[in-house]
Amino acid sequence: MSHFCKPVHDPNGKFLGVCGSNRDITVQKRAEEAVAVKTQELLRSNAELEQFAYVASHDLQTPLRAISGYLNLLTKRYAGKLDPDADRFIERTNQNVLRMQRLINDLLTYSRLTTRAHPFQPTDCNRVVREVVEMLQPALEESGGKVIAEPLPSVLADEPQFLQLFQNLIGNALKFRDHRPPEVHIDARRTDQGWLFSVRDNGIGIDPQYGERIFLIFQRLHTVDQYPGTGIGLAICKKIVERHGGKIWVESKAGEGATFKFLIPDQGGRTS
Repeated sequence: MSHFCKPVHDPNGKFLGVCGSNRDITVQKRAEEAVAVKTQELLRSNAELEQFAYVASHDLQTPLRAISGYLNLLTKRYAGKLDPDADRFIERTNQNVLRMQRLINDLLTYSRLTTRAHPFQPTDCNRVVREVVEMLQPALEESGGKVIAEPLPSVLADEPQFLQLFQNLIGNALKFRDHRPPEVHIDARRTDQGWLFSVRDNGIGIDPQYGERIFLIFQRLHTVDQYPGTGIGLAICKKIVERHGGKIWVESKAGEGATFKFLIPDQGGRTS
């Protein structure tokens, strides 16, 4: 029950008594308890999923290294000594092993975003973007691309995760391109909620109907032969932004480039 009461006075201020009411809030309380239970179940389920992803990926590393080692021996000892089909089969298997290694590494990165997070601290986004551009220099030179960044703010963030965030977004912009050299424009503007970042490219774009799907884990819109990757990169971006209390989305049309935007609130997000 919810109880409410207040004193009653006459026009001269003389105390006359107390006026009160009782209200049955059983249904409301049951609903609140149900939401609390579901929230705890969801948190527990997410934690178990992250732990499973970490253990599964970690345990897959050992046999995969063994397979890779034997394939390297086959390549060194028998390359050119077998029939062309055998050489092709070995090369194809090597490619799939490398793809599996990338997939496992990305899965480990995804699972560690919460379990191995760093405390939030003032982070200079200009420095973060400069570091990412240096890391992606080979891809920039190969594609003839360029990254143009306007002055960016400092925000309260997990700096290694912000490095991963910008690396994934800029890396995707360089990868999903058409015949033109890729151009990536980065800026940020102040809003009432916090800082709104924008990463815009001139690539192949995304059909609006897939605007939410691309942020789900293992979701790909293209085959591996068309564009390499694991389908985890944008899911990692989403998880990073949400851990910082923000949200991320894409504005795009097929063939017209894409603009990824994410909002980082001033107060930051979860510190663990």
